[in-house]
Amino acid sequence: MHYYEVAPTKIVKADACVFTYSSQQPLAIGAVVIISIGQQLLTGIVVKKTAKPDFATKEITTILDLPPLPRPLLQTAQWMSNYYIAHLALVLQTILPSGLTKKRRTLSSNSTAATRRDRTHFVLNKDQSAAIGSLLNAKSGTVILHGVTGSGKTAVYIEYAKRLIATGKSVIVIVPEIALTAQLIAEFQHSFPNLITTHSQQTEAQRHHAWLQALNATQPNVVIGPRSALFMPFNNIGAIIIDEAHEPALKQDQTPRYSALRTAAILARYHHATVIQGSATPLVSEYYLAAKTGRPIINLPARANPNIITPSINVVDMTSKNGFLRHRFLSDLLINTINQNLENNKQTLIYHNRRGTASTTLCQNCGWSALCPRCFIPMTLHADQHALICHICGYRERVPTACPDCGSTDIVHKGIGTKLIESELQKLFPQAAIARFDGDITSKNSLNQRYQELYDGHIDIIIGTQVVAKGLDLPRLATVGIIQADAGLALPDFTTRERTFQLLAQVIGRVGRNNQPTSVVVQTYQPQNPTIVQGIRQDYASFYASELAERRRGIFPPFVYLLKLTCIYKTEATAIRNAQKFAAQLRSEYPDITIFGPTPAFYERVRDTYRWQIVVKSTNRAKLLAIASQLPRTHWQYDIDPANLL
Repeated sequence: MHYYEVAPTKIVKADACVFTYSSQQPLAIGAVVIISIGQQLLTGIVVKKTAKPDFATKEITTILDLPPLPRPLLQTAQWMSNYYIAHLALVLQTILPSGLTKKRRTLSSNSTAATRRDRTHFVLNKDQSAAIGSLLNAKSGTVILHGVTGSGKTAVYIEYAKRLIATGKSVIVIVPEIALTAQLIAEFQHSFPNLITTHSQQTEAQRHHAWLQALNATQPNVVIGPRSALFMPFNNIGAIIIDEAHEPALKQDQTPRYSALRTAAILARYHHATVIQGSATPLVSEYYLAAKTGRPIINLPARANPNIITPSINVVDMTSKNGFLRHRFLSDLLINTINQNLENNKQTLIYHNRRGTASTTLCQNCGWSALCPRCFIPMTLHADQHALICHICGYRERVPTACPDCGSTDIVHKGIGTKLIESELQKLFPQAAIARFDGDITSKNSLNQRYQELYDGHIDIIIGTQVVAKGLDLPRLATVGIIQADAGLALPDFTTRERTFQLLAQVIGRVGRNNQPTSVVVQTYQPQNPTIVQGIRQDYASFYASELAERRRGIFPPFVYLLKLTCIYKTEATAIRNAQKFAAQLRSEYPDITIFGPTPAFYERVRDTYRWQIVVKSTNRAKLLAIASQLPRTHWQYDIDPANLL
């Protein structure tokens, strides 16, 4: 008889992650099995062989006919459990596909329909060739590939992946948004026809099939997908490429709240592989840590096409009404530019990082404002649905025709959202083909699904939130219009300036990628703001220096670790009382660390609950883990290394 520690994929005991079982036959570490716990049959993973215990054990019920999970993947799962203080069962739920034990019919192929692009091969320039050479010579670990927009990072990824595949090693390519997969797949499929893709818009069966392809692979392969693609069970990984590595979507916001950047580094360590963080605007913290520890930073300082024409950039001061004689928020310059593009069969991209029609609905007679009754935040008008919707909890109600407080019909809607921009442009340009891409569109109309239309130029005006700001390479795009460049600067968070700079620099980088004249129209209330100026110039060096100085002065990452604690109760008084009690306990037990709060969370009330927040700073991450581990089991959430404090 053989004995093993098995980790179930469902929490059985909060303080126990593995249980001992017996087996008539020897099992490999990583084997997927079925075990009985009480009356339940649960999926489990064999994590360790052990000696016969001094207590009675149950026998493993079933051994699934699957190859064992790769040892590096199991080691990474156990690391995640410890590093993020998450129960191992929750980590296993994250890294394994849903419906693992279901009987499924065979799918013909996992490959996505190829998107057509004009170029079928790349001619590498001097900088790209040097970058590939540096990557091939780099030791295993993390490398930052800092390339300006249009510098040809994708070509570097593909050539490097070819070299690794030739040596028998697989490659994982991570994209932060599903919307970017169509374009990247189009580029990669020319070189890797058997490419595996995985993302949340696939069915459960399709994702399971992709996972099995990786698990059963006998030849090296390439997989492309968002954050979860990191856990595809390849046995011999040579590189993990993280495109647009600055994106917040690379941090999971549910337990386990892991960073794909940090987790990729650990998985790569176990595989003796390389992680490439590719970005035109690398995270300030990552860039600083790379420079401090001597990790390689590879630069692509120039556009890949030597014949490009630099776009003309025009800044429109929104405080001056002289530039807005024809429309209240679309400048005369932007309207004229769109007209010219339509005449020349060119595309225009309009960026604004706020969805809906209007962000505020109020009564001009008494000041009443439409607030969500569950979350107490202003509801957003969606005129196409004739509804007010809360973007936090989804509560909706019909648009009032009269004020519920005073009865006045003087109801106004203020603010600008992508739906309003779309309706106004449809009025101004009724003959134009217009498409909007934001969080309100259906998956059928997503950017990923309509990418070919965009690439072929069948859509004249593209409107969108941050989803259109990154990665897009459209040959017919002539103009980028930014409705309000400073819209995000008012958020009370230490990452606000960085996020504004990233989005500005990225969206401006959608043009100036070929030998056709292009332009950018930047509308802003703060044309002299340093972050706006640096973003418009795409001046990463200046932004990095100034932002690093601000972080050092405010004592924020990368100079400290952060822990965000959130107390959640049905009543405000209870949330405040318990948050204050725990904060006092922390100050007593940890007099040498910085504790802020408790204060109301940025969204104080969410889905009928009140949320109060404590922020802890320390240069010793172990102390933060100790604090998180002593949180009460109920009514509290924690986020170690949060991407932001909102």
